Amino acid sequence: MKTLYTAKATATGGRKGHVKTEDGPIDLPLSMPKGLGGDGGDGVNPEQLFGSAYSACFGSALSLVAEKHKVDLGDFSVTAHISINQEEDGNLLLSAVLDSYLPGVSEIETAETLVNEAHVVCPFSRATRDNIDVTLNILRDE
Repeated sequence: MKTLYTAKATATGGRKGHVKTEDGPIDLPLSMPKGLGGDGGDGVNPEQLFGSAYSACFGSALSLVAEKHKVDLGDFSVTAHISINQEEDGNLLLSAVLDSYLPGVSEIETAETLVNEAHVVCPFSRATRDNIDVTLNILRDE
């Protein structure tokens, strides 16, 4: 395997601390969400960061497969909903819902093909496969 890029980020103080990337674009305070017993402060949390990264990566995968199929996605977007869930035994686990808005794709079958193929090639989808529940949705204008 050939490494193409490595990002380095360091968090200090856990969920109530600070996160910073080695090269500087991310330099943010962290806050614990109220739903997890925190104060819900102004800082970001790991789920927000993961959702931001996953939605961007999935969007790039959609662009890649759309180009392969010669389909114009229009002014598309992907919204990730990242949840922390608690099992009966108290263990915590993540789940994700990815809402893909593809205004340039009129046929639902085509949209489903693109979203499903993007889920196969997206590195974040590959990393989470069989590890967390991921639900794929296609949003339509009504």
